[in-house]
Amino acid sequence: MKTVNHWIGGKTVEGVSGNWGPVTDPATGAVTTQVALASAEEVDTAVAAAKAAYATWGTSSLAQRTGILFRYRALLDARRDDIAALITAEHGKVHTDALGEVARGLEIVELACGITTQLKGELSTQVSQRVDVAAIRQSLGVVAGITPFNFPAMVPMWMFPLAVACGNTFVLKPSEKDPSAANLLAELAAEAGLPDGVLNVVHGDKVAVDALLAHPDVAAVSFVGSTPIARYIHTTASANGKRVQALGGAKNHMLVLPDADLDAAADAAVSAAYGSAGERCMAISAVVAVGAIGDELVAKIRERAEKIKIGPGQDPASEMGPLITKAHRDKVATYVTGAAAQGAEVVLDGTGYSVDGFEDGHWIGLSLLDKVSTDSDAYRDEIFGPVLCVLRTETYEEGVDLINASPYGNGTAIFTRDGGAARRFQLEIEAGMVGVNVPIPVPVGYHSFGGWKDSLFGDHHIYGNDGVHFYTRGKVVTTRWPDPSDAPAGVDLGFPRNH
Repeated sequence: MKTVNHWIGGKTVEGVSGNWGPVTDPATGAVTTQVALASAEEVDTAVAAAKAAYATWGTSSLAQRTGILFRYRALLDARRDDIAALITAEHGKVHTDALGEVARGLEIVELACGITTQLKGELSTQVSQRVDVAAIRQSLGVVAGITPFNFPAMVPMWMFPLAVACGNTFVLKPSEKDPSAANLLAELAAEAGLPDGVLNVVHGDKVAVDALLAHPDVAAVSFVGSTPIARYIHTTASANGKRVQALGGAKNHMLVLPDADLDAAADAAVSAAYGSAGERCMAISAVVAVGAIGDELVAKIRERAEKIKIGPGQDPASEMGPLITKAHRDKVATYVTGAAAQGAEVVLDGTGYSVDGFEDGHWIGLSLLDKVSTDSDAYRDEIFGPVLCVLRTETYEEGVDLINASPYGNGTAIFTRDGGAARRFQLEIEAGMVGVNVPIPVPVGYHSFGGWKDSLFGDHHIYGNDGVHFYTRGKVVTTRWPDPSDAPAGVDLGFPRNH
């Protein structure tokens, strides 16, 4: 059986805690790998390696850092398929989805390659007689990232490339459910020339997480995951004096107005709700149909959903893979089996789905629930699976009020041909990311990603300008120099004396 160990100080370090976690192939249900689960002492070792590396990396030149990152970007590009294959083997998503994940992570590496312009600072001269003021940004020290199972390569790449480009050193704690991609990312960074200890990977569960949150040498923590854990990360790390960005869960809505292109809206709803088996925080999980279009829209969504081919991620014909674990699959199924009792119309029931030859895989089909009420479990909870809820409202205003009443504010979208309605929506909706005829409005790398309300804990979004600001702290320097002509008597600098 394959074993995944830690990556500390530029090399593989075997786990010594005696605790191991199983890693399952979601398509077969078989345990294929064991991953070391770190003790608090092993976390200490990783942080110590990062702290030692910071002594030199924190004062390294921008040219040195960006040179390494350019080489790293080239290696990642060359190994896209290898990284994607690891993701598919342990997460289950189809290969094209995995390749897309790597591509979005590469955007942030490319942003980090241009960090020189992001760290330039500001200067004001002659703010008073012979007084200048400069604002600069400096690195924090050792920072940590705790990342989820659903994007085992992309989310780590949302964090550590910017962090190390800013001069920090990094300790990554990836999900123990699909750990292999993180190790390959670290190995490729070392191959690109990243000094030992600048990027470390320590695997583990809550023991490792709590050790990072409490460690006195960790200056900041980045997190992506569910809302309850994000709240816990933010509360605990903040209490320990750390800077925190903790991205939580979501219930992303798509408002469809009566004038919308319903074919385009249905295409978007299917791809956004069921892509990556719905296991993404930017999935559209609630469509709000306004006016009389509801029946036609639901029919178009159903027609498309029924054609989606579900199968192993390694099969090029598969458009959706299995869920990450059997327990998660079973939990997702309960929302569908209980929907009718809570007033919904079950248009498609994906429970009980299986794939020939892979009967033990974590399979579930696509589910579509219509006329869902806002007090039902399927609407209130973040399901994190291929279940799409359709709600009905009579007016645009009712739709906006419904969306804004949600405790989540991650992303949302509107489908309409009316520019005035779209403009109102983007100003009135209470969410951090908005799409206009775009179902999954994930910003490009040079803009920041993050939500509002219970979708974000902390003041900074991730990557983009917010990411740079999170991984640095500002300093303002005020200087006053006497004029050379005022030099003390006996010291001649060649300047005429003032009279």
